[in-house]
Amino acid sequence: MILKFQLAKRKGRLNMEKKINLFTSEAVSIGHPDHVCDMISDSILDACLEQDENARVACETLAKDDVVVLAGEISTTANINVEKIVKDTIKRIGYTYTPRVINLLGKQSADIAQGVDIGGAGDQGIMFGYANCETPQYMPLAITMAHDLVKTATIMRQEGKFLYAGPDMKSQVTLEYAEGEPTKINTILMSIQHAEDYEEKEFKEFVKKEIMIKIAEKYHLNTDFKVLINPTGKFVIGGPQGDTGLTGRKIIVDTYGGYAPHGGGAFSGKDPTKVDRSATYMARYLAKNIVAAGLAKECLIQLSYAIGIEQPISIYVDCKGTNIVKETDIIKAIYDNFDLSPKGIINKLQLRRPIYTETCNGGHFGRKYLDIENKIECTWEKLDGIDAFKQLVK
Repeated sequence: MILKFQLAKRKGRLNMEKKINLFTSEAVSIGHPDHVCDMISDSILDACLEQDENARVACETLAKDDVVVLAGEISTTANINVEKIVKDTIKRIGYTYTPRVINLLGKQSADIAQGVDIGGAGDQGIMFGYANCETPQYMPLAITMAHDLVKTATIMRQEGKFLYAGPDMKSQVTLEYAEGEPTKINTILMSIQHAEDYEEKEFKEFVKKEIMIKIAEKYHLNTDFKVLINPTGKFVIGGPQGDTGLTGRKIIVDTYGGYAPHGGGAFSGKDPTKVDRSATYMARYLAKNIVAAGLAKECLIQLSYAIGIEQPISIYVDCKGTNIVKETDIIKAIYDNFDLSPKGIINKLQLRRPIYTETCNGGHFGRKYLDIENKIECTWEKLDGIDAFKQLVK
């Protein structure tokens, strides 16, 4: 009996050893109902910042069918037409309907304002930043590819090169890992809204050859991966007509695709006094500069804040055993060289600019520019903090 149990145990272990180590990340387009809401919220934020760089904005959006509901708090001297902003954003994304707007926006609570006015954080919370060496952008490979797939498809649709395609799209990339490194693509999945009278075979061949394979080749990976395109068989009804959209529901898509923890706070519609946004951007900046400085191949940073308090109440660094200096020394270098108060982060990353509308269009991290045409930089992606960390290995 003992022998049979040992043999069964050994057989099970051998079977486990044969299993492939897979990791998957997903992305969605700006036409996805949740990102429609993110873009509306950030368009309202940008409109406020264009006129009033000190605007306090916490704008939440819900979209269902042809109704858009705005809720939250805005305190600003800016004079904006939120209904026009909503309609222009819907049209810009690629939808042709005219939404009915329900505006429930109010002013920021005086209780919150009294802490922010003196330079403190706008709320308590935990924020994470992450970087690794899988791509030149110091981002995980799967989420980078997933964003590239939907953004490429979106641009081709907007340019008229992708026939029958609608604005609502999703991608999912599954990579095979060996000894901690991505080695090949296992599966690419894309769900793309399409016209009722589309040519299915032509549509799917285009997706595979002109989008999936082109992206695989861009990253010098295999093209013999498993292909899934609209696995339900039909995707005509999309956007808020197909599913309810809500601001802040794609926080893993917006960050690292599941490679790193998330504090739970969303970004879109929030001005930079909200550390959910600004401190998360700063944590990414720190993690990226630490990896780029050669101190580690991978770095996770957690910052935590208390409402009304300027500096973080904790800093945590985890390099997953890839670091060449002590993590406590890295933490000291952060304290010594960077002001992590909301004001310090805002000034360092120039966050009072109207730059946020495009943040959900391709992910908040891993891009040099939010808008290439207008040269709007992702300041949290800069590598101008490397020297502060390189001093640790001199």
